[in-house]
Amino acid sequence: MDTNLNSSNVKEWPSVNRLANPLVKEFISKADELRLGLIKHETGATIIDAGINSLGGIEAGRLIAEICMGGLGHVSVQTSLTFKNWPWMLSVHSSNPVLSCLGSQYAGWSLSHDKFFSLGSGPCRAIANKEELFKELMYQDSADSACLILESEKIPPREVIEKVAHDTKISNENLTFILTPTRSLAGTIQIVARVLEVAMHKIHALHFPLGDVVDGMASAPVPPPSPDFLTGMGRTNDAILFGGHAHIFVRGSDENAAKLAKELPSSSSRDYGRPFSDIFKSVKMDFYKIDPMLFSPAAVTVTALDSGKSYFGGALDAALLDQSFGF
Repeated sequence: MDTNLNSSNVKEWPSVNRLANPLVKEFISKADELRLGLIKHETGATIIDAGINSLGGIEAGRLIAEICMGGLGHVSVQTSLTFKNWPWMLSVHSSNPVLSCLGSQYAGWSLSHDKFFSLGSGPCRAIANKEELFKELMYQDSADSACLILESEKIPPREVIEKVAHDTKISNENLTFILTPTRSLAGTIQIVARVLEVAMHKIHALHFPLGDVVDGMASAPVPPPSPDFLTGMGRTNDAILFGGHAHIFVRGSDENAAKLAKELPSSSSRDYGRPFSDIFKSVKMDFYKIDPMLFSPAAVTVTALDSGKSYFGGALDAALLDQSFGF
């Protein structure tokens, strides 16, 4: 795939791990006030429980999202009048959305052993370089320590931690794993904070030149968590599918910008129109039977920097959001 990335520019990209590591240290230092559980794994790795046996919370989720973006993203919680019944929003910005979102935040590293399975996200991915995506990005990071975020309700077994250590060539003692169950507050926040990343992933899937993406920001409403995994997962997805709004700044022709604005929103998918949990149940819990074009923000603004024109696509849907969130 032609990503239109310039190798000389990629070489100037910063280290997402070196940027994120101070955030991880500060996160650990605030464990008590953030209601986190700190566990020293038998392998020597540090495990941070942000919602399994520890409460965690909204602020923990916000900070996890910034760690997950490799220190290249800013996440804030703020009020908004966009949705009458859901006034709290997450606002996400990155001045390097390709590296921050695709090179760090994207959950693309599959890790499993026996009954344990989780997709790893965060800066550690860029050291392991186990995904085809990094060949397209032409990026590999290096650092003495690293952090991996796992959306999991279980502590990873020894075999998974040792695999991460082997693939990154980082000692167990210098690895940190942050665990964020979907049903937790922290898990809910860090998933919805992927609203910009979801947009970037679809931009990549649409074959829009990544080298033409200059900047990006996005927002999505904060959904109520649910003790039921399927309902909770559905709400975090629907916050983006029905309530997410991304603003992407691009170089290139007006024609390409207008085309992106038309194709990027979730409503361009054949599966759009029902809460995600309903769609997931209808395909018997098989993600691969869901149209991949569904996973994107509800509304988008694409600004063509060369002309100064902006193009719009999709629309926010308060009714579907209310249905999903249980109003």
